[in-house]
Amino acid sequence: MPTPVNILIVDDRIENIVALEALLTRSDIKLFSTTSPNEALKIAWENNIAIALVDVQMPEMDGFEFVEMLKSNAKTKDILVLFVTAISKEAKYAVKGLGVGAVDYLYKPLDPYITSAKVDSFIQLARAQAEVKQKNEELENFALVVKNSADIISVVDAETLRIKSINPAVETILGFKQVELVGQSIVDRVIDEDKAAFRKRLADIIKDNLNLAVLDYQFATFSKNPISAECRVAYRNKTLFFNINDVTPQKSYESQLIKSKEAAEIGKKAKESFLANMSHELRTPINGIIGLTALLRKTEVTDQQDSMLDLLEVSSQSLLGVINDVLDISKIDAGKFSIIRSPNNLKDLVQSVYRLLKFKADEEHIEFFLHIDPEIPEYLMIDSLRMNQILMNLLSNAIKFTKRGHVKLTISLLKKESDKVKLQFVVEDTGIGIPQHRLTDIFESFEQADDDTANKFGGTGLGLAIVKKLVELKGGELTVDSRIGKGSIFTFTNWYNVAAKPKDELAKKPESTLKPFNNISILVAEDNLVNQFMLSKILGDWKVKVDMVNNGLKAIDKLKENHYDIILMDTHMPEMNGYQAAKKIRIDFDEPKRSIPIISLSAASFDHEQQEALLSGMNDVLAKPFLPSQLHEKIEKSLSEKLAKAQA
Repeated sequence: MPTPVNILIVDDRIENIVALEALLTRSDIKLFSTTSPNEALKIAWENNIAIALVDVQMPEMDGFEFVEMLKSNAKTKDILVLFVTAISKEAKYAVKGLGVGAVDYLYKPLDPYITSAKVDSFIQLARAQAEVKQKNEELENFALVVKNSADIISVVDAETLRIKSINPAVETILGFKQVELVGQSIVDRVIDEDKAAFRKRLADIIKDNLNLAVLDYQFATFSKNPISAECRVAYRNKTLFFNINDVTPQKSYESQLIKSKEAAEIGKKAKESFLANMSHELRTPINGIIGLTALLRKTEVTDQQDSMLDLLEVSSQSLLGVINDVLDISKIDAGKFSIIRSPNNLKDLVQSVYRLLKFKADEEHIEFFLHIDPEIPEYLMIDSLRMNQILMNLLSNAIKFTKRGHVKLTISLLKKESDKVKLQFVVEDTGIGIPQHRLTDIFESFEQADDDTANKFGGTGLGLAIVKKLVELKGGELTVDSRIGKGSIFTFTNWYNVAAKPKDELAKKPESTLKPFNNISILVAEDNLVNQFMLSKILGDWKVKVDMVNNGLKAIDKLKENHYDIILMDTHMPEMNGYQAAKKIRIDFDEPKRSIPIISLSAASFDHEQQEALLSGMNDVLAKPFLPSQLHEKIEKSLSEKLAKAQA
């Protein structure tokens, strides 16, 4: 239903009003009536009156005066006025009424049919006027928006592609005046190399009758410096409507982001390459030191020399720990660190850490307590290596910073569900404590509680940073509460899945029982002289025939000349590295040499490097530094697999 039209009836006699209301009352009309011209003016002002039926002869103010007042006010000047009169129909009165602004007359006595017909026609006229007025307001508002828009808004003839109108923003964005561009082709606004593509795109929009399309092209400017523009184009009634937005700053920002991302990726690769090389360069000599220490222990040494070997071994392991800390932090930050959970006995794992650190606590005359909740299931899915790393860091820190009193590890069962448990680990000490303002800093890499902590107690400041990252990698939470001179409490919680008891694994054989390999020939490619000597000695003790080379090319030449059962291949070597040598063997050689087992003796610490070794054709990876028993196990495994393949 249309909105009712407001009609005002003004007559000094109430019976006339009643008669008119009876004639006009219907659903699409809202009637207002009064016997007072002054009140009528107020009603007209407040109620958006469309039509007024006004009596000419009224005592306070005649109809002509009333209409003059309506027409003099901007808010009421468009009201359609019909005079209702009983005076003469002479032309002079009609002219006077029309002159003050009336549109017609109704003569008393009123004819119902004529009155209804005239009022109905003026209602239609009033509705049309209101609609025109609304459209005009919309057009004025739209024109205002177009004129003041920060974007270029243009109307273009779809047949000629010439600009019919364009708003003032074109001068700000492109530097051209409006009058310069009207009548010009919109295609000429884009740079020369984009014109053909731009024209074709517009042709497609017209052909497909698209209501909206978004185009990205470069537009030429008056100053000859092109801009990047996003064009929103609509096609209607053989006309193209353009909204052109200058997106040069965004494009520049995106370009900078891309460059920054590329630079970051280059930096990341350089960092990874540096760390990989550092891992190799540091782990390789440590492997030699640890191996030589093990070999020296097999010789006749005095008690004093044995003590020095102990110091050498402790120093090597300490240096290896620092290297591992730095590499772990780097791998975690690079997102290349994984937690691998497997069935483990938590009590055994924790007690092994406790026993390892108990002697240190005893040396410092510190009481060391351990309590494990008996309700905790025997086997849980735990990354034993990382759990060991977390507990070793927290407990060794607690012992290091405690001069008197105690250190206590408490493991409690907080919640238990059908297949998982929530555990809480609490490491409490009575040590020096941590200032409140440094509680968050201690978890940052290379940060310690006080600036002179490293001088007094040593350390890299990486331990707690690694602990926090390790705990959080699988959704755990680490907190600390500490008071100066009273001690600290580190707490971490996490959920663990309950596991079944794993099948018993074969116990590691002591080194003294490692059996020799009779009639076995091994080619070793290793460029480090210390490691060459160590491997020659270890393999010689196992009755292995050894040929030693210092790069991949020489390994290829040796394999061409001789038969070997296994190749031990370092990955980082001059002239040809281990990856390249392994690929060449797998491609260029005939069987059975093509399938010879290759074990990578790599100092690589990153997973992707170990994966690269396997992808290059190597069968297994042994990370440096390694124990002789670990090398023996890898060789034994490779030989058994080779034998199984030969029998298949």
